[in-house]
Amino acid sequence: AMSDPGDRELLVRWMGRVSYTDAEALQDSLVDARRRREIPDTLLLLEHEPVVTVGRSARAPRLRVPESELRRRGIEIHETGRGGDVTYHGPGQLVGYPIVALTGPERDAHRYLRRLERALIDAVAGLGVRASRVAGLTGIWVGDDKLAAIGVRLSTGWVTSHGFALNVGGDLSGFDTIVPCGIADRGVTALARLLPAPPTLREMAARVAVTLAAALARRPALPALASERLGIPGAPTLCYELQGSR
Repeated sequence: AMSDPGDRELLVRWMGRVSYTDAEALQDSLVDARRRREIPDTLLLLEHEPVVTVGRSARAPRLRVPESELRRRGIEIHETGRGGDVTYHGPGQLVGYPIVALTGPERDAHRYLRRLERALIDAVAGLGVRASRVAGLTGIWVGDDKLAAIGVRLSTGWVTSHGFALNVGGDLSGFDTIVPCGIADRGVTALARLLPAPPTLREMAARVAVTLAAALARRPALPALASERLGIPGAPTLCYELQGSR
């Protein structure tokens, strides 16, 4: 058996702005590669072009406007394989997709969701923002407003994909088109609305990478590709051969 290159390291890749379709295809290929132990545990950090995604838990479309209005606004709509209901992604929102092989006692969906929530709570706490969980709901909240949404997929062999979306920038107008995660009586917020000097998306990505690695008991590591590297003090560069990469 091939030794696992992961060895409790979490390879953190900054992808910049990526379409939802491209990100889903990339995740699928990385999930397969992780299952075959060709790559280490990986965290993709990125932002999406405007898109409304409909998860497996959606019972009826939770749109406030017709699909034609979404198209007019330049917002795509996608069915997706994650759990959760309807959400919006767009520029200024930090999206994180951990592709992680859970082992032993980690193989517990609720435990994994709580670890993601903990990582996000810790990341914003570092900026002085007090966020919390709400019993019975996923994501993290500031009062009655959702700051981050979470929706994950667990594939064969307990390899995770999909993940979280943390509102950093202040443009939340895309959320007006949906009932976020089916919760009609709550709002959304963003770090730009909570802080006089909010971080850039890249700065927030580096903070989340550190807290997420800690929550999953892994060490952050940086890719060899310079364009994908975030400023994470003390993180080693991980060089590995991508077996079978096409």
